[in-house]
Amino acid sequence: EVQLVESGGGLVQAGGSLRLSCAASGFTYDDYAIAWFRQAPGEEREGISCISMTDGDTYYVDSARGRVTISSTNAKNTVYLQMNNLKPEDTAVYYCAVGYGPSRCSRYGTTWSRYNYWGQGTQVTVSS
Repeated sequence: EVQLVESGGGLVQAGGSLRLSCAASGFTYDDYAIAWFRQAPGEEREGISCISMTDGDTYYVDSARGRVTISSTNAKNTVYLQMNNLKPEDTAVYYCAVGYGPSRCSRYGTTWSRYNYWGQGTQVTVSS
């Protein structure tokens, strides 16, 4: 059974940092990517970044580039999202998701429909 468990969210002041974790298990494929998304109340789901768990290629949406870093452990079972200089508009529930297939991240970026399994999310709240 595929499981994705996010952690690391919380309350932080504007300008602060958080590192989110996505613990992944139960995969039966070797070629897959993990992506981070977020969704604020009343807003659409928004992609942030993805990483290929095959070759380490990464992708960032323009708004995230420079403030966010995605990485994974050598064991490839945990993906991190380091977020710096957080702003109140970053307040949202953050989700990780896994997508199977070759070049999932480089080919599709954070197109949410290309990701097959999702975690339950972790709340990030940034106060002004």
